Amino acid sequence: MNEKTIFIVAGEYSGDLHGAGLAKALKKINPQIKLCGAGGELMKSAGVEIYYNFLDLAVVGFWEVVKNLKKFKKIFKFLSQKLDMVNPDVVILIDYPGFNLRFAKEIKKRNIKLIYYISPQIWAWGRNRIKLIRKFVDKMIVIFKFEEEFYKSYGIDANFVGHPLLDIVKPSLPKSELLKRYNLSPDKKTIALLPGSRETEVRRHLPLMLRTGEIIQKKIPAVQFILCRSPSISEDIFFPYIRHSPLNITQLTNSYDSIELADFVIVASGTATLETAILGKPMVIIYKTSFLTWAMIKPQIKIPYIGLVNIVAGEKIVPEFIQYEANPGKISQKVVDILTNQEKQTEIKRDLCKIKEKLGEPGATERAAKIILDYI
Repeated sequence: MNEKTIFIVAGEYSGDLHGAGLAKALKKINPQIKLCGAGGELMKSAGVEIYYNFLDLAVVGFWEVVKNLKKFKKIFKFLSQKLDMVNPDVVILIDYPGFNLRFAKEIKKRNIKLIYYISPQIWAWGRNRIKLIRKFVDKMIVIFKFEEEFYKSYGIDANFVGHPLLDIVKPSLPKSELLKRYNLSPDKKTIALLPGSRETEVRRHLPLMLRTGEIIQKKIPAVQFILCRSPSISEDIFFPYIRHSPLNITQLTNSYDSIELADFVIVASGTATLETAILGKPMVIIYKTSFLTWAMIKPQIKIPYIGLVNIVAGEKIVPEFIQYEANPGKISQKVVDILTNQEKQTEIKRDLCKIKEKLGEPGATERAAKIILDYI
């Protein structure tokens, strides 16, 4: 094979995770391929030359983006210059639409092939962005079947490969051994708290989750808590919230082990909801953002649910507590209702098995890599 150069742009922890998986798959097929771009430590470890680490700037919400606008403009200019220097055979954009859809215009100006891997959720909100994708993107590689149908209905070339999480979500040990490793009681109910992978999410969700946990503990005394800290978040962010908490908390950084340990999961909306579904654990989904951000995105939301699990199911199979509905009283009551109802837990687990089936077959990343290499 001739040596090819692929420029990859991934923001946030989940993008870095999937970018790293893609890089490994590309290298496996073509060891001589040159990979470069913007991402994080996982992509760097997978053999990608990283020009900028986006995980240093993982923000969400309108106001948070505005505060960092100068930084984004500087990064945009820097990566545009790198495009000119590298002149890649193809650019792969991974999710991160706020930046990537703008960067797509720069790529198109240079007449470089552009593939978008892992679609922005424009089918959920911000549907006007479909015009940008149709104008600038040559091919979509999507991870949900309904996305392929959605893009093709707009005349956009799209390939469904399945969800890469099916190959990734694997706890390090069985639950019984994890309980021993972390000195947890097998006789107590275990609840995992997953507040998100961005600092702004943690600051909004963690206090809410801890207050919810306190109410649950009063109603179910034989309970213990797992708190999962994303590797992208500093321990210093967590400490002020948990140092005075009365909860029996064990901290982990491995989300798959955290979920495997749990009888129930309280999880921030995002990729972690699918990870929880793949491991078959009952859950409630929460999400809170700033007043300004919510006021801007609420009118644009075109679907009745925001949790990926419910979106894939096409119905609400797990409860959602979004923005003003996300309060400790309501959340704790729902958690207790499910935890004390074995029949309800069984029903949820059965529905989650169906979700896993809808995610396709294992090997998604390898299929995506083959499509990319065949394209160039």
